[in-house]
Order: sequence, then C-alpha cells, then structure tokens
Amino acid sequence: MHRHFEDELRALKERLVHMGALAERMIAEAVCALVERSSASIDSVMAAELEVNDLHVETDERVVELLALQHPVAADLRLLVMASKISNDLERIGDQAVNVCESTRFLLESPAIKPLIEFPVMAQTVQRMVRDSLDAFVRSDVPLAHSVLDTDDTVDAYKNQVFRELLTYMMGDPRTIQRSLSLILISRNLERIGDHATNIAEEVIYLVQGRDVRHHFEQRKRAANG
Repeated sequence: MHRHFEDELRALKERLVHMGALAERMIAEAVCALVERSSASIDSVMAAELEVNDLHVETDERVVELLALQHPVAADLRLLVMASKISNDLERIGDQAVNVCESTRFLLESPAIKPLIEFPVMAQTVQRMVRDSLDAFVRSDVPLAHSVLDTDDTVDAYKNQVFRELLTYMMGDPRTIQRSLSLILISRNLERIGDHATNIAEEVIYLVQGRDVRHHFEQRKRAANG
C-alpha cells in the first residue's frame, strides 16, 4: 500500500511538471504572437489552455482522492496540499498567457508603435522562473526556490521600464494611448506570471522546511515598490 502511495505521489509530480512545460510553451507562444504579429501562435495558446485546464481539474480530483483514501500525515500531507496549490498557480499562469493573446488580437489590428524589445526578455525571465520553481519542487531544492524569489525583482523592473517608456508615447501622441495601454497590460500579465512562479517557490520552501515566507516576501515587494 505504501509503495502504491509513493507511485501516486510520483505521478502527481509528473503531472505538475507537464503542466509547467505547457505553461512555459504558452508564455513563449503568446509573446511570439505579439512580437511576430502571428495569429497562428494565438490559436496554439488557446488550444494549450484547454489541456492545462483539464490537468488542473485532474490534479485536484486526484489530491482529494488520495487525501480521502490514504489519510497522509506530516510531509506527505503537505505535499498533497502544495500540489493542489501549485496546480492552481500553473492554471493561472495559463490564464495570463491567454490574456496576453487577447490584448495581442487588438494590437494586430493596427501598426506597431515601438520595437518590442523588452517583452521577449521579460517572457524568457518568467519562463525560467516557472521552470526553476518546478525544478525546486521536484528536487526539494530550497536555494533554487529562493533564486526564483530574487528574480521577481527583475521582472518588476522590466514592467516599470515598459510603463515609463509607453507613458512618453502616450504623452507625445494621444493616438497611441489604446495601443500603449494594451502593451502595459501585457507587461502586467507577464509580471503576474512571475508572481505565480514566486508562489510556487514559496510553497516549495514551506514543503521542505515547514517555513511560511509568503508575507515576508509580500512586505519586501511592497516596500520596494514604494
């Protein structure tokens, strides 16, 4: 019975890693749609969202079943609870990628107002955060989880840089306001992806050390943002 439970936990981790890989791909394709002005990439993101949503439901159902049948305690109980939370964060990451695509649909109707240099870099950064947070989960790697928390400041800096630059465009030419606001919203979506990756990293630290660092990190972030 214990061996069967271990197999179930391993399968649960594999499902989360698969969800993470899908979420990473959705981020990359959403920003590709924006930069390359490609509606085909948008369609690919929308299709991947359906799979992520299905995996989210399957994960929660399996967690509930294992809680009911196995009555886990201590570390195994924390693992199941964290798996459900991580699955939820990954589903939200997929939602943010979809939001990027929805803004991109609007932007594709008009000429670009600026070179979109920051967005691919920002996307690559949050993709790495998602990947590292899940690697930290699978390997119980607390230092790697902390590196994800530290990277969140970089993502915030990119978002603020985008806002400042686009503010100058809007002030200089009111005709760019709607497009600029859409780009600002996309930078916010990417920043939110970083926040969800940060949530996963915080959950890893709690899983491994039993230490809740959520409020400490939130307070530090609020102080940094003024």
